[in-house]
Amino acid sequence: MTIILSFIAWGSVLYFVYSLGNTSVEGWKQLRRMHQVPCSRCLYFTGDYNLKCSVRPCDALTEQAIGCRDFEIVTRKRPRFENPILE
Repeated sequence: MTIILSFIAWGSVLYFVYSLGNTSVEGWKQLRRMHQVPCSRCLYFTGDYNLKCSVRPCDALTEQAIGCRDFEIVTRKRPRFENPILE
């Protein structure tokens, strides 16, 4: 009886380690995929929460933005948003 319980316990531990490793690999793949999203370097990216992209607002900062046909790289530094109320 103790042998069966020890097999069950070790099997559970090995399954947990396998699941943890598998989850880590899948998370790493997803992270690498999301780093391919070019929105933050695009000319049309606004950085505003309400309107992230002025050309394709529904696709901005998602996986659909990878390979965007309207992507144009920013060649100059953007001016910072200045709120006149706070000044």
